[in-house]
Amino acid sequence: MLKQFLSKLPRKALKSDERPESPRANTPRSGSRTGPSGLGGGTPRSNGANSSGPGKANAPKRMSSAVFPASVVAGIEPLVPFKDVPTSEKMNLFVSKVSLCCVTFDFTDPTKNSIEKDVKRQTLLELVDFVATGSMRFSEPAILATCRMCAINLFRVFPPNYRSRSNGGAGENDDDEPMFDPAWPHLQIVYELLLKFVTSSCLDAKIAKKYVDHLFILRLLELFDSEDPRERDCLKTILHRIYGKFMVHRPFIRKAINNIFYRFLFETERHNGVAELLEIFGSIISGFALPLKEEHRVFLWRVLIPLHKPKNLGSYFQQLSYCVTQFIEKEPKLASVVIKGLLKYWPITSSQKEVMFLGELEEILESVNMMEFQKIMAPLFCRIACCINSSHFQVAERVLFFWNNDNIVTLIAHNRQVILPIILPALERNSHNHWNQAVLNLSLNVRKMFVEMDEQLFLSSHAHFMEEEAKQSSAAKKRKEAWERLENAASLQPVTGNTAVLVTPIATSITC
Repeated sequence: MLKQFLSKLPRKALKSDERPESPRANTPRSGSRTGPSGLGGGTPRSNGANSSGPGKANAPKRMSSAVFPASVVAGIEPLVPFKDVPTSEKMNLFVSKVSLCCVTFDFTDPTKNSIEKDVKRQTLLELVDFVATGSMRFSEPAILATCRMCAINLFRVFPPNYRSRSNGGAGENDDDEPMFDPAWPHLQIVYELLLKFVTSSCLDAKIAKKYVDHLFILRLLELFDSEDPRERDCLKTILHRIYGKFMVHRPFIRKAINNIFYRFLFETERHNGVAELLEIFGSIISGFALPLKEEHRVFLWRVLIPLHKPKNLGSYFQQLSYCVTQFIEKEPKLASVVIKGLLKYWPITSSQKEVMFLGELEEILESVNMMEFQKIMAPLFCRIACCINSSHFQVAERVLFFWNNDNIVTLIAHNRQVILPIILPALERNSHNHWNQAVLNLSLNVRKMFVEMDEQLFLSSHAHFMEEEAKQSSAAKKRKEAWERLENAASLQPVTGNTAVLVTPIATSITC
């Protein structure tokens, strides 16, 4: 039986320079990239690129998200199906099939190596079905071979013209369609195999952790910068399963993701996978034990809150808001810390981001307790007053909708002695001067709510507001008269030499 099995293996001998690297080899060939635990690209990639002479200048189209190194085509033949071998030989056949899939191809040209690509695709589908059945435990050579094959097929370098755009970074043209990888039909099967392999009950995590190691995880995280959203979605699921299965790697995974966020915040401000990484962290945060560790609080203050600052916030805002909300649900006293952070990074010149901030702020205020609210209500409502007076009607309208929320109205009613004097001037200016009718009507409605809430306090606050308005008007009038006197005095002086001449007086009034 063994002779029959061996007779069906590939008979075409490979040349010494075409032979795939040994699974345990640690020294890569010249020009290759070394993967985790010797799992890197020591095996040749088949792209047919070497057949063209150096004189050809036809560069491939900017489609592929990976750089495929030049290599020699290796002969590839199908292996026997699993059903044709006894159970004792299935794991050896599994290793052989996995090794067969270590040959990679360039998918930018679908006409090249079409037969070999199809054979490899069928072999990968066989492997997926075999892993999904979970019929027998994986041996250590099988684990090593699978990790090595996934590393060779998935871990790749993104080209420079892909990483650095002419517009200066992601997020400026959010309407641009993503660039899809032409190799995705092939990569998808490899990702499916890796996912089923990691989640299989036949995989011993104690053995597998030697091969799904820190370097393997780092290379996996690098792929999150792929522009293909389908690939990032697969990576998100796989990394989450690795985090769940390999408990020993959990601190390292969190630290590695933090480093990606730090690089995004303080160096590049461009990364395609921030939303997916935040989505992974959202589920991780929900599993944090109480009381929260200092490491987790530092992550909130140094990562999640500063992530509100980048200009492409809209691409990952939903996932970021969910993570912040999860922290507050875990530990309500963090609400004041989060609100202080939002006020620190509040967008002054971007109305679109301001609307997003207001939406997140309302969600936080719905669950904040009275003690935490009182810590930040004064600076918070100073900012809310500025938003009420915003000339952008969406900002003003969004913040006035806060008074439709019963929880927020309750907080305001209990602290109206502090809040009403801050808010009333903004409401009065809106009710007289705002250009948008909807904002004007909402301002009048909120004003009416304060009257019904505490009429005596409203009247005293209104009287104080009128006094302040009169003082400001008087100060503006005096300023104007002073400028007029200076202008008249200057006009009586003769102009000689290079004497400066006051052409037009400038009177400005700044109201805080």
